[in-house]
Amino acid sequence: MTTENNNKKKTLRVGMIGYKFMGKAHSNAYRAMPMFFSDAPLQPEMAVLCGRNAAGAEEARVQFGWQELETDWRQVVARDDIDLIDINTPSDAHLEIAVEAARSGKHILCEKPLALTLADSRTMLRAAEEAGVKHMTGFNYRFSPAVKLAKKLVEEGRLGKVHHFRARFLQDWLVDPEFPLVWRLKKEIAGSGAQSDLGAHLVDLARYLVGEFEEVIGMTETFVKERPLPSEEGGQSGKDGTDQVQRGPVTVDDAAVFMARFVDGALGSFEASRSAPGHRSTNAFEINGSKGSLRFDFERMNELEVYFTDDAEDVQGFRRVLCTDEAHAYSEAWWPPGHTIGFEHTFTHEVLEFISAIAEDRQPSPSFVDGVKCQEVLEAVERSIEERRWVNLSEMAESGS
Repeated sequence: MTTENNNKKKTLRVGMIGYKFMGKAHSNAYRAMPMFFSDAPLQPEMAVLCGRNAAGAEEARVQFGWQELETDWRQVVARDDIDLIDINTPSDAHLEIAVEAARSGKHILCEKPLALTLADSRTMLRAAEEAGVKHMTGFNYRFSPAVKLAKKLVEEGRLGKVHHFRARFLQDWLVDPEFPLVWRLKKEIAGSGAQSDLGAHLVDLARYLVGEFEEVIGMTETFVKERPLPSEEGGQSGKDGTDQVQRGPVTVDDAAVFMARFVDGALGSFEASRSAPGHRSTNAFEINGSKGSLRFDFERMNELEVYFTDDAEDVQGFRRVLCTDEAHAYSEAWWPPGHTIGFEHTFTHEVLEFISAIAEDRQPSPSFVDGVKCQEVLEAVERSIEERRWVNLSEMAESGS
C-alpha cells in the first residue's frame, strides 16, 4: 500500500532482507534518492530491516536509518503495510523469499545472481509474473553514466557494426591462502565463485550493450583448494582461523574465463577472477565496431574512452570523455560539470528506475527476465566446462534446467 507523507508525496514502504555489503549500499540509495531526485513519482520509505542476527541487524538498522527491526523475513513479507521487498541475502535464500514475496503481492528487488540455478531463477520469474508484481535484478553497473553513454553510442550506430566485446572483472581479495572460508566460497550458498559473483555483471553488461549470446565455451580454476574455517563471517570478510587447524574445502571457482559468439555475429571474451593481485575491483570492457571503439573501467567510472575511425588522421586516437555534463545520464541531479560520482550512486539510479517503473506501471530494466537470461549464459558456460565443448544457448532454453 502506497501512502502519503507530510508533503503529500506518495511513498513506497520498503522491507529489506539482508544488511551487510549490499544492504548498506541499498540503504544509502533509499536515503539519497529522495534528496537528489525530488521529482521522482514515488519516494521510498525505509520501513523494516530484517536480519537473522538480532544484534547485528539492530546495529545496522540504527546506522542505516530504518524504522523497525525484524529477524524473520516471513513476518516482513506477510505485512500488509509493505509494498516492496528488497532481497540482498546470500544467494541460497533468494528463491524462497522472492516466491513468497510475489505471492504476497509485493514488488521485488533482488540482488544478482538471481538464484543458485537457472531452474530456480525461472521459478522466481514465473512467480512474479503470475502475481503481476514488478521485479528487478540488481545489475547496478548499468546505471553508471559512462555505461549509459556507451549504450547510446552503440544504439545510435556511431561505432558501426559491433565486432568485438571483451570484458574482465578482476579482484584480489582471495590471493591470501589464509583468507577464511566465507559463504561466497561455498557452492551450496553462493552457486559458483567468481563466475556468478563477478562474471554475472559482465554477462549483463554484454547483453545490455551488444545483445544476446549464441554460444559459449569456458574454463574455471580453484587455485586454493582449502581455507581456514572462520569463527564469524560475511560475504567478503570474516575472522580467519589462523589460530585454528581446521580447514574446509573451497567448492567454487577462484577464476573463470570464457569465449562467446553473439547472435549478431560479434565475438566476446570474458574473464572473472578474485585472485588477481593488484586489482582491487577492475570491472572493465572494450567494444570494437566497424566505425570506432570504446572502453570503460569502473575504477575510473566517470570516464569513457572513445575512438572514431572518421576522425582526421592527425588527431586519431582514443579520447577521454568525462561523463559529468548535462548531456550525460543523471548528471542534472548531482554536481556541476567535472565533479564526479561514485559506486554508491549506481544504486541510487537503480532505485530511481525501480520506483519510476512501479509508478508508471511497467517492468523495470533490468528485470527478472534479465536475471534469467544471465543465468542461462552462466549455466551454459558451466555445461561447456563439464562437457568440454561449445554450448549453444538454445540448449539451455530447451533443457529448462
